[in-house]
Amino acid sequence: MILSHKYQFIFLKTKKTAGTSIELALSQICGPDDIITPITAEDEKLRWGRGPQNWKRHSWLNSPRPLWKRRWFKLGPPDYGYYNHMTAAEVAEFIGAEIWSSYFKFAFDRNPWDRQVSHYHFRYRRKSSPPSFENFLTCDPRARLNNYEIYSIENRPTVNFLGRYENLAADFDHVLRTLGVNGRPILPKAKSSFRPAKRYQEYYDDQSLVLLENWYKREIALLAYTFS
Repeated sequence: MILSHKYQFIFLKTKKTAGTSIELALSQICGPDDIITPITAEDEKLRWGRGPQNWKRHSWLNSPRPLWKRRWFKLGPPDYGYYNHMTAAEVAEFIGAEIWSSYFKFAFDRNPWDRQVSHYHFRYRRKSSPPSFENFLTCDPRARLNNYEIYSIENRPTVNFLGRYENLAADFDHVLRTLGVNGRPILPKAKSSFRPAKRYQEYYDDQSLVLLENWYKREIALLAYTFS
């Protein structure tokens, strides 16, 4: 997640949509007062711009998050303020109505069936014997992604622009033109080496198709995605 006072934009980072690559590119144009949330140490090696900054709002003890949601042994950014995949509602609460309403807000999403396969391979990237795709969908509590909630408030999309992963370069250029950015920051490829060359359609059966249609019916309706 990036909030830029320099260019007056808010980037809401969704999951499995090249969000880290976009974030790394945007950090190249950020100023010293902008908010950049932390990413993994591995991804930080790809950063050419500014690193994480201005993301802490309070101490761990003063966090508004309930105690049962806080990390006790491995502390993370959500416990201190701004963090990677913040929802629109959380950001709006932090920054107030004036900035929220006046800044350009954008996010990206992706064909849910393709996105889910990417999520599966990334989730088990360190497993030599991962569960089947079907077991992942039905047994893993972290299988369902909440991208729609990230760029929506009260079940309504609240961004000024929602780009598509499938049209990443062109849609990112549109964002830069809208912001009045001169030149094009480098868009690195992060987290792109975990998936084998196999069509996403080959992962699904009738049951898993229905499951994803139910999980992601809002994104499918909003962006008119189809399985094919």
